[in-house]
Amino acid sequence: MVTSPAPLLEAEGIVRRYGERTVLDVDHLVVERGEVLAIVGPNGAGKSTVFRILLLLERPDAGEIRLDGRVVRPGDARARGRLAGVFQRPALFTGTVRDNVAFGLRATGVGGAARTERVDAALDWLDLSALAGRPVHTLSGGEAQRVALARALVIEPQILLLDEPTSSLDVSVRRRFRQDLERVARQRAGSVVLVTHDALEAFGLADRIVVMDEGRIAQVATPDEIMLRPGTPFVAELTGAELLLQGTIEALDDGLAAVRISPDVVLWAAVRDARALTAGAAAVAAYRPEDIVLAAAAGAAATSAINRLAARVEAIVPVGALTRVRIRTADGIVLTALLTRRSVDALSISAGSAVTAHMKATALHAWARETHRL
Repeated sequence: MVTSPAPLLEAEGIVRRYGERTVLDVDHLVVERGEVLAIVGPNGAGKSTVFRILLLLERPDAGEIRLDGRVVRPGDARARGRLAGVFQRPALFTGTVRDNVAFGLRATGVGGAARTERVDAALDWLDLSALAGRPVHTLSGGEAQRVALARALVIEPQILLLDEPTSSLDVSVRRRFRQDLERVARQRAGSVVLVTHDALEAFGLADRIVVMDEGRIAQVATPDEIMLRPGTPFVAELTGAELLLQGTIEALDDGLAAVRISPDVVLWAAVRDARALTAGAAAVAAYRPEDIVLAAAAGAAATSAINRLAARVEAIVPVGALTRVRIRTADGIVLTALLTRRSVDALSISAGSAVTAHMKATALHAWARETHRL
């Protein structure tokens, strides 16, 4: 019988408490070989605690970490040599850029021409060669973070872990660092664990995403699965969904639920687990603004959407290249559609215009009300 190899990194039954407060309670978390795994959640979700535990910097109060099937703990030098971390604020040592990039190789006994060759290569990967002799205290924030990344990658870690690596950078520098990360990380590390509160960053880089909520894992899935089939209202909100909080299940039919939002409005929505819902139960429904198609009231939208709502435009707010259009139905339901500016111009709408909003049932999601954290 052929047995599957153990996951590269695995956390089982991890619990971490600070005093009387449990900040982390993770049943099972796996990092596969060759993948980029993003751990996403708001501040206080437990992401950085997971980062420190996986990097073997902090010991959990319960549970175990396994690397290639072997239990590992803080102080395990052999395991630490296979892991490298980059922190939110780069903790560089006094000296030059080259000194910092070479640090891990010196610590592991790599010297001579081999060390020089590997340091030169790492500097080249991240366009740092021209800065090799610069004292690190003269670097900009983006340059310092690229040095920290080069220092982590030069040891050729099996797993590269990054804790909010772009959060302290300004917008233009953040974009450059993300590009460097996307280009280099897959080529120079066996697997990558990216901890971030930025869903866009995670969705742009990761093969799988772990969504954390109050120290627990809310969902683990591919980016597409999380966008199209969010497991909870919290996950939906994290990915940019809007919530309709006043709803009641009227009927269930083949993976869809009819949710009465107001006396005159029933919306059909996809349900992840129909067994958790019953007719008459209080429900919450979520939609994404970009999934609403607007048509002028006198016209017809080219869509097969089952959900249609007559409304009037309340406000049109430009947001960069896009426009948020807030609409209100006669019985007070407020929705937001996200359109291109060209679409808004083509519709010839303004505040007060009558429109029809179209939404496919599969673009809405419904859950039992108790699954939503109010």
